[in-house]
Amino acid sequence: MFDLTGKTALVTGGSRGLGRAIALAFARQGADVAVNYRGNAEAADAVVAEAVGLGRRAVAVQGDTSEGREACEAIVKAAIDELGSVDILVNNAGITRDNLLVRMDADEWEAVIDTNLGGPFWMTRAIARPMMKARSGRIINMSSAAGRMGNPGQANYAAAKAGLIGLTKTTARELASRGVTCNAIAPGLIETDLTSDLPQAATDALTGMTPLGYIGSVEDVAAAAVYFASDEARYVTGQVLGVDGGIVMGS
Repeated sequence: MFDLTGKTALVTGGSRGLGRAIALAFARQGADVAVNYRGNAEAADAVVAEAVGLGRRAVAVQGDTSEGREACEAIVKAAIDELGSVDILVNNAGITRDNLLVRMDADEWEAVIDTNLGGPFWMTRAIARPMMKARSGRIINMSSAAGRMGNPGQANYAAAKAGLIGLTKTTARELASRGVTCNAIAPGLIETDLTSDLPQAATDALTGMTPLGYIGSVEDVAAAAVYFASDEARYVTGQVLGVDGGIVMGS
């Protein structure tokens, strides 16, 4: 198993779903964790309590990454103030506002772009200097299979997740000389709160498109994040790992 002892991680949107699973996977492997949340303090505190129960230092950090530079800088500062450093950043916070392209309004477009692409940009910008100074760091961006293949009704989401792949590769190139890596994970159909709201017909269709033939778990995605965060991935940067049951191949 990958050893993250002595590392500190900041996970945005860490109070539920993928973020919760990633934060707790890091804690199980020895990392201290800062759990960022927007509004559900109770859920964030529950993740913190579970991480503390594993013998780790953990803290909940409130903040909305969609609000831009100042909000993201405050989140990073709070995490560093509480834990001493941030060695691993996971840009996981995300939302959906699905609609057909011709019906999508400005609010639906901007909310998703600001959260799913703007948030990771400002979080990365905020953590870049501390990581560059330390000459070490891991940045992990949560993209999506939708960002690699598109998805009807999700022009905003797919565009943001595709943009996140571009941000990942550019960040990797810019920070490589300072020992900082940046990689992305592109999940396919994963069992979370978001996918539980899908109509059964949509779930069946997506499952049918997945070569492995079943829905993935948050633990599948968390395992990939642990790898990217580990020393074993020190020579891996600018990559996109599809944890998607094979739904996207060769792209």
